[in-house]
Amino acid sequence: MFKLRFLLFILFNFGLVHLTHAGLLPRPDHVVVVIEENRSFLQVMDPSNQGSYIHALAKRGMLLTRSFGVTHPSQPNYLALFSGSTHGVTNNICPLSFDSDNLASALLDAGLSFASFSDSMPESGDLRCKSGAYQRKHNPVANWQGTRLPASINKRFVDFPTDFSKLPTISFVIPDLVNDMHDGSFSDADNWLKLHISPYVDWAMKNNSLLILTWDEDHYQSNNRIVTILVGPMVRVGTSDQTINHYSVLRTMLDIYNLPPVGESSVAEPITGIWLDR
Repeated sequence: MFKLRFLLFILFNFGLVHLTHAGLLPRPDHVVVVIEENRSFLQVMDPSNQGSYIHALAKRGMLLTRSFGVTHPSQPNYLALFSGSTHGVTNNICPLSFDSDNLASALLDAGLSFASFSDSMPESGDLRCKSGAYQRKHNPVANWQGTRLPASINKRFVDFPTDFSKLPTISFVIPDLVNDMHDGSFSDADNWLKLHISPYVDWAMKNNSLLILTWDEDHYQSNNRIVTILVGPMVRVGTSDQTINHYSVLRTMLDIYNLPPVGESSVAEPITGIWLDR
């Protein structure tokens, strides 16, 4: 009896709360997070876009109808999603350098894996601020490269594997300015997603994997309300009106793999109530 009580004491004091969250969540083999730009929920989900691939994704998975960016402009939202903090950044200044905990470091410390795949980035490990339609402000992993993270996880999108079983545990996919709705149109981004992400989604549905499609921020006119869609065999189909933000999405990813919360994700709740009982 003493041994049992001691074991329960250890479990309670060294992870019960975290394990409770983890117990409510599935554990996908892979998660791919695609981040689009500068469109509000109402813009993206406008009925005029009904025939789009994005709308088809929403019907295939769970559409979070009360999802919000945490601030403006773009860069601090990416920092928040990746590291649980905006680090006081209020603009798109480049370069930045941090050595704090983040999603990638949490995964790597636990023996799991992470990579960021940036569209139009000239070469893997590149630290320049911009090159053509690529901009580092949308690639948060670069800001920890050389201090906390290896250059090997800062990849080009052309390195995104066609054998999806070779994907890391969690991947960020960063379309370039044309393909993320920043400079290009809704149709440009929608076509890019259909071409490059739909094969992964089809595979994920058969291979216990998950897509998270989200936006960094709105267009400054909708209280920063954005679209977030989750699609995978572990996700219910429908809509959810629970209020979430980038810290909630980060907390969800960390809890899925039973990792400690990072930054402001420690006071955020993970996304629950959307998962199938399995």
